[in-house]
Amino acid sequence: MEYLESNDLFNYQRRRSSVVHIGALEMGGDNPIRIQSMANTNTNDIEPSVEQALRIVAAGGELVRFTAQGVREAESLASIRRSLSEKGCNTPLVADIHFNPAAAEVAAQYVEKVRVNPGNFVDRVHTLQRFDYTDEEYQRELNKIKDRLLPLLRICREHHTALRIGVNHGSLSDRILSRYGDTPQGMVESCMEFLRICKADGFSDVVISIKASNTVVMVQTVRLLVATMRKEGLSFPLHLGVTEAGDGEDGRVKSALGIGALLADGIGDTVRVSLSEAPECEIPVARKLVDYVSGRAGHTKIVAKDSGKVNPYQYARRETFRVGNFGGNALPAVLSSSAVTSGNLTPDYCMSDLPLYDASQLSALRADASPLKFLQLSYGDYGKELLSAVDERTVFVLTTNHQNGVGEQRAFFHALLADDVKNPVVLKRTYADASLEDLQIKAAADLGLFFIDGLGDGLWVEAPNVPQPQLLSLSFGILQGSRVRVSKTEYISCPSCGRTLFDLQSTIAQIKAKTSHLKGLKIGIMGCIVNGPGEMADADYGYVGSAKGKVNLYKGQTCVEKLIPEGEAVERLIDLIKRNGDWK
Repeated sequence: MEYLESNDLFNYQRRRSSVVHIGALEMGGDNPIRIQSMANTNTNDIEPSVEQALRIVAAGGELVRFTAQGVREAESLASIRRSLSEKGCNTPLVADIHFNPAAAEVAAQYVEKVRVNPGNFVDRVHTLQRFDYTDEEYQRELNKIKDRLLPLLRICREHHTALRIGVNHGSLSDRILSRYGDTPQGMVESCMEFLRICKADGFSDVVISIKASNTVVMVQTVRLLVATMRKEGLSFPLHLGVTEAGDGEDGRVKSALGIGALLADGIGDTVRVSLSEAPECEIPVARKLVDYVSGRAGHTKIVAKDSGKVNPYQYARRETFRVGNFGGNALPAVLSSSAVTSGNLTPDYCMSDLPLYDASQLSALRADASPLKFLQLSYGDYGKELLSAVDERTVFVLTTNHQNGVGEQRAFFHALLADDVKNPVVLKRTYADASLEDLQIKAAADLGLFFIDGLGDGLWVEAPNVPQPQLLSLSFGILQGSRVRVSKTEYISCPSCGRTLFDLQSTIAQIKAKTSHLKGLKIGIMGCIVNGPGEMADADYGYVGSAKGKVNLYKGQTCVEKLIPEGEAVERLIDLIKRNGDWK
């Protein structure tokens, strides 16, 4: 695969990026994957901002980001930096800039890194309108970006300040959308326009992020960006994150799905897990995820061959036979060791009631005339003898005990693809000592990649220390986070920052309490308009902060009610859902 450094899908190896200096912190190269979070205080409130930064650092954060909506907030960063230094904290600070290049130029004098968004640094405000550009007009727009970015690079160079070029799916410019559409290609080009300017100017302290709330889009786009950079001789470090992941189990699963899929390929130099919770709560989750995937380093080599039949940049489900509720056009199934329910969720198959053969029982498997047979095996069992015992009624239950279980299970799928074997595959993983949060992170990181790439036909998660109803909820959550099976209401909610215009955490709780029974409905809950309308582009309804204590409501991408007082907005959202016939 051209996006992988070693073109090895199966053996874990970190992508070798260039090294960026962020204050005294080095990122990329052989340095550890750095963990970071973003404050949700008002940047102009110095003391609360400093205290929150200290909590993030105490939790293990290695960078702390603050929003800087304008020059006043950028100036406040000088006071925050000074106060932290006086308290003995020299952790690098990052200024988060949208719409305001002047604020970026001020902030770059005080903090160790500045983040700019190509979607709104120079281009017109995101309106979802389409415009026709001739090549000459398009080049003039690129020249405007260059003329506005070069002064910032000069200031960054003078003050030894790093730059993050942070592309968000929800804030692509109208110019990019007009030429490339709402596509991974458009997101990558939005980033590359800025990178080419940095390269031509000789500015190399650059970190890149390219994020989406849709895990499939996020993974495909980062892979495409890595491949594009390689073709142009660039190797900048990558910041990974899933935007608007939500809170609780949903936020942990969705983040581990997207980030874990990329970490599995050795991609990623810094991680921010975006939870709609206190910023310091993000750090332990990110640390667990990074440590878990990094633990695959130095594993026993997996001997396997890339089938060349999986497109890393475009979803396509592996072609399989239909066996019972597996394969074909059936939704991926959930298996459980025992009969259990969780709310309105029940497993598709209770395996305590069904025969499960292993590779030592191939004769019995051949003799079984049942319309549905399960064969549990691992990659090491694969071969001609095994294939001679299976038929179109056999479902593989794929297990692994390998240190790099993702690589080994991936090898099995590529062996099937190379041999044109079309039996459905259930992915089974067992986590002997995992607590609930550990399980959410590990199982999502291990299993999500296979559904994002269209390979899996079912999953079966076992963990003796976790109650069966929670295992069931997690299994369905992994499938929903991978966007292959919807089983509950989906919430697209931002992690909160200094731009948030209402009490995000309590609002999410209120909306969930009233709407969690609306299976299949997507509701966006966004603190402000920077990424709100864009990131929730495929949501059915949206609740977006529009002014302090005021909310706009959306039906799809259309704003239908404006400036509703926060105290009334949740009930008005419910009324909107009812008026449109989506209430049950």
